[in-house]
Amino acid sequence: MSLASYASDPSQSRGRKYAEEPSALRDAFDRDRDRIVHSAAFRRLKHKTQVFVMPDGDHYRTRLTHSLEVAQIGRVLARALGVHEGLTEAICLAHDLGHPPFGHEGEAALADAVREAGGFDHNGHTLRILTVLERSYARHPGLNLSWEVLEGLAKHNGPVESAGWALAEADREHDLDLATHSGLEAQVAAIADDIAYDNHDFEDGLRAQMFGLEAAIDVRFVRDNFRMVQQRYPDAPRDIVIAEMKRRQIGLMVEDVLAETRRRLADLNPRSVEDVRSAQRQIVAFSEGMYAEEREMKRFLYASMYHHPGAASAREAARATISEIHEEISRDPKRLPKEWERAMPADEPDRSRHIADFIAGMTDRFAQRFLHELQLTP
Repeated sequence: MSLASYASDPSQSRGRKYAEEPSALRDAFDRDRDRIVHSAAFRRLKHKTQVFVMPDGDHYRTRLTHSLEVAQIGRVLARALGVHEGLTEAICLAHDLGHPPFGHEGEAALADAVREAGGFDHNGHTLRILTVLERSYARHPGLNLSWEVLEGLAKHNGPVESAGWALAEADREHDLDLATHSGLEAQVAAIADDIAYDNHDFEDGLRAQMFGLEAAIDVRFVRDNFRMVQQRYPDAPRDIVIAEMKRRQIGLMVEDVLAETRRRLADLNPRSVEDVRSAQRQIVAFSEGMYAEEREMKRFLYASMYHHPGAASAREAARATISEIHEEISRDPKRLPKEWERAMPADEPDRSRHIADFIAGMTDRFAQRFLHELQLTP
């Protein structure tokens, strides 16, 4: 597929930190996507919480399945807009690598634990994993990804006004132009993330009975789709109705994004990816009407699902697990595995950040098992 003039062109990439021979089979961005898929950090996502803390069901999303679903939506949008699919997929697949165990509860607990060392945020940690922590090559740390992948991950949600220490460190090494917008591929990844988790969390919340369909249809966008599905399939069982609603809602959001983005592209008339970066606003976006619908849906999910009182004990347990692991390792670094103990820096804040690196790499179940072992061997 030929690329639009405003797309990121792998032949014009700003390159990698460590020089290497090009691949005869893949362009630079496709190669980056494949490196992410084969990374240990990507594999760990299968046992990291998406929304539910330590979910019991086999069908709830994890960080891995969520990332795959984001990549599927991102790929469709990228193809329709004429931007690079491989770069879009790379950013979609990697965007959640920096999350610690137990989702946002785990992140909040870890940020509190290392506040004096600069705190913790998952977006900055994603860059840290890809440039420092992932060890797959003998010649260098990290995955040695193209500049465009790192830039897209750093600012897929827009320009960064205040970078935490991990992102600031990556910026010093790679000069990520944090004050500008990202290319369209990263903007596509960001909105694909919104579309995926809005609709998939809607489905998971209904499946878990955290809210009922009767409550969900108070949201106008959901209600309109429910009525349409009911009219078309009046005898369909409830689970099929929900699946049809989710599918239709994703389709409507994707179509809206394409229409609005094409309108903004026509207004801007960008001739290069640099024109996109220097624009005064995000180009890939919902229309004003769909944005309002999506915000209402998100407010409902926050009230009915993310802050559901029935999940309070699991959230508290998640926070306590992270806090206790950090406290025990800080008190006695010999509680770390040998390779992590040997690499422990001598001084702060590097010592605390090293401990945070170890904890952030845990899966939910490994964190539970590790804490259990700590408690058995005081």
